[in-house]
Amino acid sequence: MTTIPTIPLFRGGPEVARLCLGTMMFADRTDEAEAARMLDRYFEVGGNFIDTADSYTGGKSEAMLGRLLKERRADCVLATKVGNPVTDVEGSGGLSPAWIARAAEMSRERLQTETIDLYYLHLDDETTPLDEVIGALGELIAKGTIRHWGFSNFRGWKIADMVRIADRLGVARPVVAQPYYHMLNRTAEPDYLPACHHFGIAVVPYSPLGRGILTGKYRGGVPDDSRAARGDKRMLEAEFLPGTIEAANKAADYAEQSGRDPGAMALNWLLANAAVSSILMGPRSLAQLDGYLGVVGARYDADDEAFLSGLCASGHTPVVGHSDPRYPYRGRVLRF
Repeated sequence: MTTIPTIPLFRGGPEVARLCLGTMMFADRTDEAEAARMLDRYFEVGGNFIDTADSYTGGKSEAMLGRLLKERRADCVLATKVGNPVTDVEGSGGLSPAWIARAAEMSRERLQTETIDLYYLHLDDETTPLDEVIGALGELIAKGTIRHWGFSNFRGWKIADMVRIADRLGVARPVVAQPYYHMLNRTAEPDYLPACHHFGIAVVPYSPLGRGILTGKYRGGVPDDSRAARGDKRMLEAEFLPGTIEAANKAADYAEQSGRDPGAMALNWLLANAAVSSILMGPRSLAQLDGYLGVVGARYDADDEAFLSGLCASGHTPVVGHSDPRYPYRGRVLRF
């Protein structure tokens, strides 16, 4: 199998694989034996960038990784996140300085690591001033608890604000962003991605396959083992929409007419964007991981770009007027 290419994660940063192994399914639909096989394969093909979060399966994903990486922790860049509530942890969630300090220590212990390489703010906390959030991250860096920090589900204008505040406080700037971005959701393109480029922030998109929509699996209905069949709330409100399904099926037909896998084309659409450093995979099995790894070196050209842009224009989704209800727009504030 082809070795995964690498790229500097950010200017002066570590070299990382262009396919980052996300472990949201670990300790959920992926048991420890399968997770071990997946990690073995990922390392075997040159993978060295691994992602988790404290909220994944209530911290069990981190704990499983901690056990499995114990002997090869030095072989990877390890990222985790803070911000979402953690099951059965009282007072968890948000970005208050107290919770950030507590959550980072809990993550560090579960991961069995002295230092977390990359610590993401998982989502915005509009109740906590950014000065306090970034100040807390600066303290973690000073203590050696984390090396670098980044962010995920923030609005584009806040990227500039975070950089400005970090500079004013004397805290290292954010180095990596993890937006929701794929070929049928291009809402990150007007401001989020340009802001990251302007400030030298690496981009590692999540849900590159649109939670499965972009694999073409929904052309014949809803498969029994799919997220849609399980009633996955985030998929149903963000991707499982008639216009998006229709566009995804057209893309899948186009890929297969040229003998290609629809998911591989979707992943290469992202890798072809110079703004993207690495993409976050989310496999639940070794077979799914091998499917992701098969995209390395696959064809993607100007004809593909033109066809896919016809299905979804820059800045948009295929569904006119759609916005993610989890992250509402704040531009209209009524006076009454």
